[in-house]
Amino acid sequence: MMNVQIVLFDGFDLLDAIAPYEVFNAAGMITNGAVQAEFVTAEGARAVTSGVGGTKLEASGKLDPARAGIILVPGAAGEPEGDGPDAIPTILARIAGTELTGKLAQALDQPDMIVATVCGGSLLLAMGGLLEGRPAVTHYMGMEVLGATGARPIQARVVDDGNFVSGGGVTSGLDVAVYLVERELGPRVAHAVERLFEFERRGTAWKSSGMAPRSSAEEVDTPQAGAVPVHESEPAARTQDRGEGSAFDGKWEVSIATPVGKMAVLFHIETAAGLVRGTATQGDERSEFIDPALDGRTLRWSQRITKPMRLNLTFEANVDGDQMTGTAKAGLLPASKLTGWRV
Repeated sequence: MMNVQIVLFDGFDLLDAIAPYEVFNAAGMITNGAVQAEFVTAEGARAVTSGVGGTKLEASGKLDPARAGIILVPGAAGEPEGDGPDAIPTILARIAGTELTGKLAQALDQPDMIVATVCGGSLLLAMGGLLEGRPAVTHYMGMEVLGATGARPIQARVVDDGNFVSGGGVTSGLDVAVYLVERELGPRVAHAVERLFEFERRGTAWKSSGMAPRSSAEEVDTPQAGAVPVHESEPAARTQDRGEGSAFDGKWEVSIATPVGKMAVLFHIETAAGLVRGTATQGDERSEFIDPALDGRTLRWSQRITKPMRLNLTFEANVDGDQMTGTAKAGLLPASKLTGWRV
C-alpha cells in the first residue's frame, strides 16, 4: 500500500491540500485500496484552520517522516505580499521556523520517501534550507524568492527531482498528484483517475535527465560572490582619488528587522584599488558580499543568509556619519529595515 501524508498547518491553502487528497483517494478506490491518504500535522491530530475564510480541516494523525510513501506539503493562503500576520510570506516564514522543517528534512533522508509540494509548499521547504541547489517550481509570484533561497527555479508545471517533486500555482495540486499516481502506480491508474475527474494533466514534468536543449529559459541564474568596480559620484569620487576609501569603510554593528525576528549582523566593509568588498558575520557564520556596487552614498549588494531562514537578500544602504540605514529584500517578501552603527 502506498501511504500519502498531506501536511496541514495553520494558514494552509485549501485547494493545495484538497485536490491531491481527492486524487489519491480516487486512486485508492480504483485500485481496491493500493493508496491511502490522510491529513496530518507536525503536532498531531487536531482541527487546522486554513487561510481561506477560516475553514477548518481535521487532521487525523501526526506526521511520521519515517513511514514509507509520500509526504505532500501545500502552500499558504492569504495576502500575496506584505508583512502582516495573514500575509503568505509571513505564514510560510513562521511555519518554516517550526518543528515541521526538521521532520521534512528527516523525510528527505529516507530512501523510500517522496516529498512533494504544491504552490508555496516548495517555498516553505526552501526557507528551511532544504532545497539548496535543487530544481523546483512554485507559484509564479514566488519564483524570485525561490531562487533567493538557493534553490534552482524551473519554469515548469511539475518538476521531478527524484525524491522531491514540486508543482507550480494553486491548481497544480491536481497535476502533481496525478503525476505521482502515474509514476508510482502506472499510467493506466493515472488515466482512470483523469477520466473520473474529467481532467488532463498539464504540461511535461521536468526532469534533470535526457538530452539538454541547445538554449533554454527554463532556469533562473543566480549571482556569484565577488567584487565589482566602484562607480561613485561626487564628492565620494574625490575621496576615492585621495586613497581614503569610501564612507562605508569600517566595521558596522547592524540590526535587520525581519517578519520573524531581528537579525544581529557585523558588517566589515573596505575599499581598495577601486573595488569595494564586504563580509557579514552572523554568529559563527561569515559570508562575502555578492556583487557590491557603490553609487554615490548608496551601497547595493546581495548576501546569502541562513538565519532565520535561508535566503539570498538584496541590500541597499546609506551612511550618514557613523549611522547606516537601509533595507534588505528577497523577491516579493516584504523589505526588512536595516539600521547600524560604526564600531
